[in-house]
Amino acid sequence: MRWVCIVFPQLALDAVLRQRPDADQALVLLSGSAQRRVLQAVNAPARALGLRPGQSLVAAQALCKDFACAEHDPAQIEHWQQFLAAWAYRFSSQVSLDYPRTLLLEIESSLGLFGPWPQFEARLRAELTALGFRHRLVAAPNPLAARVLANAYDGLAVADAPALQRMLGQMPVERLGWPQDVATALSRMGLRTLDQVRALPRQSLARRFEAQVLKHLDTLLGERPLALAFYQPPQYFDLRIELNYDVLSHQALLFPLRRLTADLAAFLCGRDCGVQRFVLHLEHAGRPDSSIPVGLLSAEREPAMLFELARGRLEQVQVQAPVRGVRLVAEDLPAFAPQHRELFDERPQQSLPWEQLRERLRARLGDDAVHGLGRVADHRPEHSWVPRPVVPPGPCAAGVRRPGWLLAQPQALADGAVRVLMGPERIESGWWDGEDVRRDYYLVQTRDGQQGWAYRSVGEGGPLWLQGWFA
Repeated sequence: MRWVCIVFPQLALDAVLRQRPDADQALVLLSGSAQRRVLQAVNAPARALGLRPGQSLVAAQALCKDFACAEHDPAQIEHWQQFLAAWAYRFSSQVSLDYPRTLLLEIESSLGLFGPWPQFEARLRAELTALGFRHRLVAAPNPLAARVLANAYDGLAVADAPALQRMLGQMPVERLGWPQDVATALSRMGLRTLDQVRALPRQSLARRFEAQVLKHLDTLLGERPLALAFYQPPQYFDLRIELNYDVLSHQALLFPLRRLTADLAAFLCGRDCGVQRFVLHLEHAGRPDSSIPVGLLSAEREPAMLFELARGRLEQVQVQAPVRGVRLVAEDLPAFAPQHRELFDERPQQSLPWEQLRERLRARLGDDAVHGLGRVADHRPEHSWVPRPVVPPGPCAAGVRRPGWLLAQPQALADGAVRVLMGPERIESGWWDGEDVRRDYYLVQTRDGQQGWAYRSVGEGGPLWLQGWFA
């Protein structure tokens, strides 16, 4: 087997930075009591200003005041680790969260699907970078060895047991995962690396240390299996972004909205499902939240499409009070069937698939403004269709050509304005409902080449009446 360990060295800091539009701003996370606030973590711009973890807030403000502060919340670390596990679940069904700020996933069975390890590694790194999380990544034959090697390496891939023993043999005892008192005792004995520890008789180690020391050593070398608890994805998605300022405009809400929909798409890919309905909650101070439901006709999980749909719904809502936070909740997560595509897609690059166009129009114009057409057994054009739920467009009946756009009221055509291409086609119908018609229809063409459908009532003279246009 082969395992990958992904370590997130600044998970709490990245979780805050990814929710801010200006990721290059100096930022510090604070902890401690109200009497003595301490810098728990700092990003690179803050470190360039001379700020360091462990400094008091008073000392940091004496050095510089041009930095932002956020509260260090240990509960958020667990929350984001669960989110990352949901993301990793798309690559492996064996994902473990047994170590803090770390993901362990088995990938031996995934390499056949996602390609050889260099290609798979590049994909993992690209997606984590897009999500906004810094990381270190190591592959090894067993999970504990991968976790230990990630303490010292990034990008290392150990192929087999002999190579693993060579890499671990050079590791200092302080980085092998033993308790601090065990590592200190080994150092005082003059044992600096794992190779030196393994050179000792096993019985001597068993007499000097507890049994857990040898068990850890055997597990590290792959001679004893490691029992891990595997992650199970939740049945819903619930994520919130707190804004560090009051927002009254739609434009300022687009950044958190894009981040929320991208995270939703990553969660859906991990569970191999789609979303058909989700709700945006705009949180206000001192008044109830504003809820914006977003419904789709079919399950989707494309991040750009989810963002456009949510954006269209959001822009239809008048923000009545300052917004302090944005929350996205999705509970309707049906199975997702990827759209069937041709091997050679002849669709122009800038055109949209039918499903995306349909949902974008519904989001922009409203649910009632977009509908499908159903055919009715009636020859009269104005009575031959009825509104139906939206369905993918299909071809007309064989041998029948009808315009796709009917005018609300027929318009008279001036003499010489069009040229008759085909006709007449006589339609006589409607005697049973009092709207009897007797018309001769013609296929006509304008000087610009546009084709229309025009008629003249039987037995009457005068101009042709245009009733519809062909696409």
